Amino acid sequence: GILYGRGAVDAKGPLAAFLCAVARVARTGRATRPIVVVGAVEEEAATSRGARAVVDRYQPCACIIGEPSSSQAVTIGYKGRLLVDGCVTIPLSHTAGPAQSSNEVAVSFWERIRSHAAEWNQQHAGASTFAALMPSLRSINSSQDGLEEQTHFFIGYRLPPDFDVAGLQTQLQRWALEDDVQLRFSGEEVAYQSTRTTPLAKAFISAIRATGSQPTFKHKTGTSDMNVVAPIWGQNIVAYGPGDSRLDHTPQEHIQVAEYAHAIDVLELVLQDVAAQRETAL
Repeated sequence: GILYGRGAVDAKGPLAAFLCAVARVARTGRATRPIVVVGAVEEEAATSRGARAVVDRYQPCACIIGEPSSSQAVTIGYKGRLLVDGCVTIPLSHTAGPAQSSNEVAVSFWERIRSHAAEWNQQHAGASTFAALMPSLRSINSSQDGLEEQTHFFIGYRLPPDFDVAGLQTQLQRWALEDDVQLRFSGEEVAYQSTRTTPLAKAFISAIRATGSQPTFKHKTGTSDMNVVAPIWGQNIVAYGPGDSRLDHTPQEHIQVAEYAHAIDVLELVLQDVAAQRETAL
C-alpha cells in the first residue's frame, strides 16, 4: 500500500492524480469547459520556465497547482523568495598571521544575516513561521591560486507576505560594501496567499467532506508556481495533491496508495463542481 520513489510525493504523485481525475471527468461527459493539465518544468528552479511559458497563454477561471498537501488539505499560501550569491576575494596570507581568511569573512557575513533575521522576527513574526524572515546558508566553498583566496557562498531567503525586498537588498549591499563582499541577487518572488472563501476553495471543502474527511488549509514556507501565475491568473487558485511534503527530496520519499486514490476522488468532484459553477455563471 506504499509507493517509494523520488517524485512520488513531489510532484509525480499530484500530476498522476490530476491526469486520472481529468480522465474520469472526460469519460462522464461532464466537462462543459476545457480542462488543461500542464506539466510545468523547472518548478524547483528559480527560473520557473514552465510556469512562465504558459502564464500568458491561458486565462483559466480556476487553477489547481500540483503540490503535496495531503489529500485532506488545501494550500492557499506560499512564502516569497530571494537568492543571494556572494563572493569574498582577498590576498593570500599565512594562516599564522592576524588577517582574516576569506572563509572567516564569509561566515561573519552569514552570521550578520542570521542575527538580523532573528531580530526582525522577534519584532514582526511572533510564533508564525509563515510571517517569519527565513534565511538559509545553502552552500559555501573556498579555493586559492597561490596569490588570492576566494570563498563563494549561496544564501536563500524565504520571505513573508508584504515584505520590503528592496529594503533588504539595500541593507545587504551596505554590509557587503563594509566587508568587501561581492553580491548578486536572483530568483526574487513575492509571497502569495489566497483565501478559503474563493469558489475553488469552497469546491475543495465540499469535495473533501463528501469523501468522508475533514478539510484543512495550509500556508507553506516554500515557494511554488503559484507565486508565478497567481498574480496574473487571480485568486481562484489553490495547491493540492496527495503526499506528505516533509518527505520531499528525501531518501524516504513515498506516498500512500490509499491517499493517492482519495485525492483522485476529491479532484473529480472539484472539477465537476467548478464546471457547474462556470456553466451557471455563463
